[in-house]
Amino acid sequence: MRTVESALETLGITLPQAQKPVAAYVPVRMTGGLAFVSGQVPMKDGQLVASGSVPSSVSVDAATAAARVCAINALAALKAALEGDLDRIAGIVRVGVFVASDAGFFGQPAIADGVSTLLVDVFGESGRHARAAVGSVALPLGATVEVEMIVELR
Repeated sequence: MRTVESALETLGITLPQAQKPVAAYVPVRMTGGLAFVSGQVPMKDGQLVASGSVPSSVSVDAATAAARVCAINALAALKAALEGDLDRIAGIVRVGVFVASDAGFFGQPAIADGVSTLLVDVFGESGRHARAAVGSVALPLGATVEVEMIVELR
């Protein structure tokens, strides 16, 4: 049986340390067999990898890559909350992807696919999830994307 860590390794992904909250909230809240992951922005090595709106400041491809970084950060937050045991994740229930968007931009679902594809690559069928892809005027810290998740636990 393939582990989550081995799937990440196969994909060439090393999870970073979980990001510290930037306000009065917790990164992950577990209750009733579910883990609710707070919104994660595309931070890598302490820096935002994408800021500004799509497509005027950030291309769709760059925003999609940033969404993938957000998903990796969400997995890092889960790993910390689960004391290192990502195999406690039974499946991904729902993903919310928020995209800082210019007026008239309607490509949020394509950007959200950066998250969805990664989760299926890591978890297989149990990575398939319900999803919302939403345009926003602005996001925390000026980020281009923000991703939240609801995860089923074993």
